[in-house]
Amino acid sequence: MSDVPQLESTYHMQMFRRMPVTLVRGQGTRVWDDTGKEYLDFVAGIAVDTLGHADPGLADVIAEQARTLVHVSNIFYSEPQVHLAQLLVEHSALDQVFFVNSGAEANEGAIKLARKWGIANRQGAYEIIATNNGFHGRTLATVAATGTPRYREPFGPQLPGFTFVDYGDIEAMKAATTPQTCAILIEPVQGEGGVNMPPEGYLQAVRKWCDEQGLLLILDEVQTGCGRTGTLWAYEQAGIEPDIMTLAKGLGGGVPIGAVLAKDHAAVFEPGDHGSTFGGNPLATAAALYVMRQVIEGGVAQNGQERGEQLARHFSSFEDRFDAVAGHRGAGLLRALVFHDEIAGDVVGKALQAGLILNAVRPNAVRFMPPLNVTAEEIDQAATILEGVIAEVTG
Repeated sequence: MSDVPQLESTYHMQMFRRMPVTLVRGQGTRVWDDTGKEYLDFVAGIAVDTLGHADPGLADVIAEQARTLVHVSNIFYSEPQVHLAQLLVEHSALDQVFFVNSGAEANEGAIKLARKWGIANRQGAYEIIATNNGFHGRTLATVAATGTPRYREPFGPQLPGFTFVDYGDIEAMKAATTPQTCAILIEPVQGEGGVNMPPEGYLQAVRKWCDEQGLLLILDEVQTGCGRTGTLWAYEQAGIEPDIMTLAKGLGGGVPIGAVLAKDHAAVFEPGDHGSTFGGNPLATAAALYVMRQVIEGGVAQNGQERGEQLARHFSSFEDRFDAVAGHRGAGLLRALVFHDEIAGDVVGKALQAGLILNAVRPNAVRFMPPLNVTAEEIDQAATILEGVIAEVTG
């Protein structure tokens, strides 16, 4: 038996509710624990491992870059950084990029950018409207922008300037807008909130309201971007464009990197306004450049869309055959299976025992986020395991 759990409890701050498994190796969609047991990984680092585990091409890029140049200060130019920026701009509706290390940092940068823009362009406006059940990070600013009180309240006075309305309620958003509002911050799909899909026409109505009121629209695509929802960016499915977009998670395929993208009119940062020691370093940007080329040019995004549709068909079948299943929601390979009762934890626990890694995103909802290059056979195998688990949990 591994001593890792005991060592962790002794030396590591207790901030994670860990599954009782120590993972030591991965290949594609499969991982192995320290006893040699094999699992299908349908969490993928929480929508991070875009190309699965130990992708040979990504490993080669990381190794070559590590042998060449791991890190230099941003006071110098860097080839991988500029090439990644070019790729992202040329394949999005945005014009400029700033690289950071995580989704929280990306959203922190977007908040600072919007506030500076509002102060300069809306007579000092700095307030941002966000949504209940939204999630934007764990820094003091991004947790203040997160629409879940239990994430905000343990840390004392919160950064002012955030107002919350229900996701999907455009009238509430209009009512919350004041002369002090500079931007609206939302996720195209609420990932951590339970894989909540926007109502029909909602994102279009938010974009229209921002245009009418002269506000910035910030789309947090940390979880939905990089091909995760079946298109390169989730905003494409709504036929709209953000003024600012944030990325992370799947961008580096497991190597930590985030990005703030902005249209020219919103890109108001000047030298000294913001910075990052590690953001955009050669190792991370070289890895992300490889990952995004696979997503854009290598058919990975298309596979994600097709496998997501395949997974949804299995879910529809479960809904027909199991009274316990209330439905399913999501897009691409960001999906949730929803139950009438709060049995998600039991389903995830039994699935783990059966060799399938899932995530209980809500007490009654299980989230599925496999690598975007997951195979059709692996989708079917996961569905077979899940069918047995549901039958066992629900009797």
